[in-house]
Amino acid sequence: MTTDPQLVLNLHHRPAMEREDFLVSPANAEAVGWVDRWPDWPGSSIVIVGPAGSGKSHLGHVWRKRSHATFFGPDTASAQAPENVFVDDVDSQNRDPVIFHLYNAVSRSGGYALLTTRTPPARWTGRLPDLTSRLAAVPTVHIRPPDETLISAMIVKMFADRQLDVETEVVDYMVARMERSFETARELVAELDQVSLAGQRRITVPLVRAVLDRHG
Repeated sequence: MTTDPQLVLNLHHRPAMEREDFLVSPANAEAVGWVDRWPDWPGSSIVIVGPAGSGKSHLGHVWRKRSHATFFGPDTASAQAPENVFVDDVDSQNRDPVIFHLYNAVSRSGGYALLTTRTPPARWTGRLPDLTSRLAAVPTVHIRPPDETLISAMIVKMFADRQLDVETEVVDYMVARMERSFETARELVAELDQVSLAGQRRITVPLVRAVLDRHG
Protein backbone atom coordinates (compact mmCIF):
# COMPACT_ATOMS: atom_id res chain seq x y z
CA MET A 1 0.00 0.00 0.00
CA THR A 2 1.47 3.33 -1.04
CA THR A 3 0.90 6.70 0.57
CA ASP A 4 -0.57 9.52 -1.51
CA PRO A 5 2.07 12.29 -1.34
CA GLN A 6 -0.71 14.84 -1.67
CA LEU A 7 -2.38 13.61 1.50
CA VAL A 8 -0.70 15.40 4.37
CA LEU A 9 -1.91 14.86 7.90
CA ASN A 10 -1.86 18.19 9.72
CA LEU A 11 -0.92 16.76 13.09
CA HIS A 12 -0.70 19.22 15.97
CA HIS A 13 2.61 19.32 17.79
CA ARG A 14 3.03 20.12 21.48
CA PRO A 15 5.71 22.72 22.15
CA ALA A 16 7.98 22.11 25.13
CA MET A 17 6.80 24.72 27.63
CA GLU A 18 8.72 24.09 30.85
CA ARG A 19 11.11 26.63 32.38
CA GLU A 20 14.15 24.59 31.35
CA ASP A 21 12.91 24.60 27.75
CA PHE A 22 13.02 28.38 27.52
CA LEU A 23 16.04 29.76 25.69
CA VAL A 24 17.53 32.66 27.64
CA SER A 25 19.53 35.37 25.88
CA PRO A 26 20.15 39.11 26.30
CA ALA A 27 17.00 39.67 24.22
CA ASN A 28 14.72 38.15 26.85
CA ALA A 29 16.78 37.99 30.05
CA GLU A 30 14.90 40.87 31.70
CA ALA A 31 11.52 39.21 31.16
CA VAL A 32 12.86 35.88 32.44
CA GLY A 33 14.19 37.66 35.53
CA TRP A 34 10.78 39.09 36.35
CA VAL A 35 9.11 35.71 36.04
CA ASP A 36 11.78 34.01 38.14
CA ARG A 37 11.59 36.56 40.97
CA TRP A 38 7.81 36.28 41.47
CA PRO A 39 6.21 36.99 43.93
CA ASP A 40 8.86 39.58 44.72
CA TRP A 41 7.32 42.14 42.35
CA PRO A 42 6.95 45.85 43.11
CA GLY A 43 3.23 45.52 42.40
CA SER A 44 0.61 42.92 41.64
CA SER A 45 1.03 42.80 37.84
CA ILE A 46 3.47 42.92 34.94
CA VAL A 47 3.03 43.23 31.19
CA ILE A 48 5.42 41.36 28.88
CA VAL A 49 5.73 42.98 25.45
CA GLY A 50 7.29 41.31 22.43
CA PRO A 51 6.76 40.36 18.79
CA ALA A 52 4.81 37.30 17.73
CA GLY A 53 6.68 34.07 18.43
CA SER A 54 9.11 35.67 20.86
CA GLY A 55 8.25 33.37 23.77
CA LYS A 56 5.78 35.59 25.64
CA SER A 57 3.24 32.80 25.94
CA HIS A 58 5.92 30.31 26.95
CA LEU A 59 7.07 32.57 29.79
CA GLY A 60 3.47 33.22 30.77
CA HIS A 61 2.80 29.49 31.10
CA VAL A 62 5.99 29.05 33.13
CA TRP A 63 4.69 31.71 35.53
CA ARG A 64 1.16 30.24 35.47
CA LYS A 65 2.51 26.89 36.60
CA ARG A 66 4.59 28.42 39.39
CA SER A 67 1.81 30.67 40.66
CA HIS A 68 -1.08 28.25 40.07
CA ALA A 69 -2.71 30.96 38.00
CA THR A 70 -5.76 30.61 35.80
CA PHE A 71 -5.13 30.91 32.05
CA PHE A 72 -7.19 33.39 30.05
CA GLY A 73 -6.30 33.21 26.35
CA PRO A 74 -7.75 34.56 23.10
CA ASP A 75 -10.19 31.67 22.85
CA THR A 76 -11.32 31.66 26.48
CA ALA A 77 -15.05 32.31 26.45
CA SER A 78 -15.45 33.67 29.97
CA ALA A 79 -13.48 34.21 33.13
CA GLN A 80 -14.10 34.02 36.85
CA ALA A 81 -12.15 36.00 39.41
CA PRO A 82 -9.21 33.77 40.40
CA GLU A 83 -6.46 34.69 42.83
CA ASN A 84 -3.83 34.80 40.06
CA VAL A 85 -4.33 35.03 36.31
CA PHE A 86 -2.24 34.79 33.15
CA VAL A 87 -3.88 36.83 30.38
CA ASP A 88 -2.27 35.93 27.06
CA ASP A 89 -2.45 38.11 23.93
CA VAL A 90 -4.34 41.22 25.05
CA ASP A 91 -3.94 42.85 21.63
CA SER A 92 -7.55 42.35 20.55
CA GLN A 93 -9.85 45.09 21.80
CA ASN A 94 -12.86 42.74 21.59
CA ARG A 95 -11.94 41.36 25.01
CA ASP A 96 -11.26 44.72 26.71
CA PRO A 97 -14.35 44.76 28.99
CA VAL A 98 -13.77 41.18 30.17
CA ILE A 99 -10.04 41.76 30.76
CA PHE A 100 -10.80 45.00 32.61
CA HIS A 101 -13.23 43.19 34.92
CA LEU A 102 -10.81 40.32 35.43
CA TYR A 103 -7.87 42.64 36.16
CA ASN A 104 -9.88 44.60 38.74
CA ALA A 105 -11.14 41.40 40.39
CA VAL A 106 -7.62 40.02 40.76
CA SER A 107 -6.36 43.34 42.13
CA ARG A 108 -9.14 43.44 44.74
CA SER A 109 -8.43 39.87 45.80
CA GLY A 110 -4.74 40.62 46.40
CA GLY A 111 -3.68 38.29 43.62
CA TYR A 112 -1.25 38.66 40.74
CA ALA A 113 -1.65 39.10 37.00
CA LEU A 114 0.74 38.59 34.09
CA LEU A 115 -0.37 39.88 30.70
CA THR A 116 1.27 39.59 27.28
CA THR A 117 0.93 41.88 24.27
CA ARG A 118 2.73 42.89 21.08
CA THR A 119 2.22 46.61 21.72
CA PRO A 120 2.90 48.45 25.00
CA PRO A 121 -0.38 49.63 26.58
CA ALA A 122 0.97 53.18 26.69
CA ARG A 123 0.85 53.16 22.86
CA TRP A 124 -2.63 51.68 22.50
CA THR A 125 -5.22 53.67 20.59
CA GLY A 126 -8.96 53.07 20.32
CA ARG A 127 -8.99 50.75 23.32
CA LEU A 128 -11.09 50.83 26.49
CA PRO A 129 -9.70 53.93 28.25
CA ASP A 130 -9.93 52.55 31.79
CA LEU A 131 -8.08 49.35 30.82
CA THR A 132 -5.46 51.30 28.89
CA SER A 133 -4.75 53.66 31.77
CA ARG A 134 -4.44 50.86 34.31
CA LEU A 135 -2.12 48.71 32.21
CA ALA A 136 -0.03 51.71 31.13
CA ALA A 137 0.83 52.17 34.82
CA VAL A 138 1.92 48.53 35.23
CA PRO A 139 5.64 47.62 34.90
CA THR A 140 6.29 46.74 31.25
CA VAL A 141 9.05 44.31 30.28
CA HIS A 142 10.21 44.02 26.67
CA ILE A 143 11.49 41.01 24.75
CA ARG A 144 13.85 42.39 22.14
CA PRO A 145 14.40 41.15 18.55
CA PRO A 146 16.61 38.05 18.51
CA ASP A 147 20.31 37.97 17.75
CA GLU A 148 21.81 35.24 15.55
CA THR A 149 22.51 32.90 18.45
CA LEU A 150 18.98 33.12 19.81
CA ILE A 151 17.22 32.76 16.46
CA SER A 152 19.36 29.68 15.70
CA ALA A 153 18.48 28.14 19.04
CA MET A 154 14.81 28.98 18.53
CA ILE A 155 14.78 27.25 15.15
CA VAL A 156 16.36 24.13 16.63
CA LYS A 157 13.70 24.11 19.36
CA MET A 158 10.87 24.65 16.85
CA PHE A 159 12.07 21.67 14.83
CA ALA A 160 12.47 19.60 18.00
CA ASP A 161 8.90 20.47 19.07
CA ARG A 162 7.79 18.87 15.81
CA GLN A 163 10.01 15.81 16.40
CA LEU A 164 12.27 16.86 13.53
CA ASP A 165 16.05 16.49 13.69
CA VAL A 166 17.95 18.74 11.27
CA GLU A 167 21.63 19.22 10.58
CA THR A 168 23.48 22.29 11.86
CA GLU A 169 24.24 23.36 8.29
CA VAL A 170 20.50 23.57 7.60
CA VAL A 171 19.93 25.93 10.53
CA ASP A 172 22.95 28.04 9.58
CA TYR A 173 21.70 28.31 6.00
CA MET A 174 18.25 29.42 7.17
CA VAL A 175 19.55 32.05 9.59
CA ALA A 176 21.89 33.54 7.00
CA ARG A 177 19.10 34.06 4.44
CA MET A 178 15.82 34.62 6.28
CA GLU A 179 14.41 37.70 7.95
CA ARG A 180 15.66 37.51 11.51
CA SER A 181 12.38 37.52 13.39
CA PHE A 182 10.56 35.05 15.61
CA GLU A 183 7.47 35.03 13.41
CA THR A 184 9.43 34.38 10.21
CA ALA A 185 11.24 31.49 11.90
CA ARG A 186 7.96 29.98 13.07
CA GLU A 187 6.36 30.25 9.62
CA LEU A 188 9.42 28.85 7.83
CA VAL A 189 9.73 25.86 10.15
CA ALA A 190 6.03 25.10 9.76
CA GLU A 191 6.26 25.28 5.96
CA LEU A 192 9.35 23.09 5.85
CA ASP A 193 7.58 20.54 8.03
CA GLN A 194 4.63 20.45 5.63
CA VAL A 195 6.76 20.28 2.47
CA SER A 196 8.96 17.59 3.96
CA LEU A 197 5.95 15.50 4.97
CA ALA A 198 4.17 15.95 1.64
CA GLY A 199 7.22 14.92 -0.37
CA GLN A 200 8.49 12.39 2.18
CA ARG A 201 11.84 14.17 2.13
CA ARG A 202 14.35 15.05 4.81
CA ILE A 203 14.84 18.73 5.56
CA THR A 204 18.08 19.59 3.80
CA VAL A 205 19.76 22.74 2.49
CA PRO A 206 18.36 22.22 -1.05
CA LEU A 207 14.84 21.89 0.39
CA VAL A 208 15.28 25.06 2.44
CA ARG A 209 16.61 26.85 -0.65
CA ALA A 210 13.57 25.78 -2.65
CA VAL A 211 11.14 27.01 0.03
CA LEU A 212 12.96 30.33 0.44
CA ASP A 213 12.98 30.84 -3.36
CA ARG A 214 9.19 30.63 -3.34
CA HIS A 215 9.10 33.79 -1.27
CA GLY A 216 11.70 35.46 -3.47
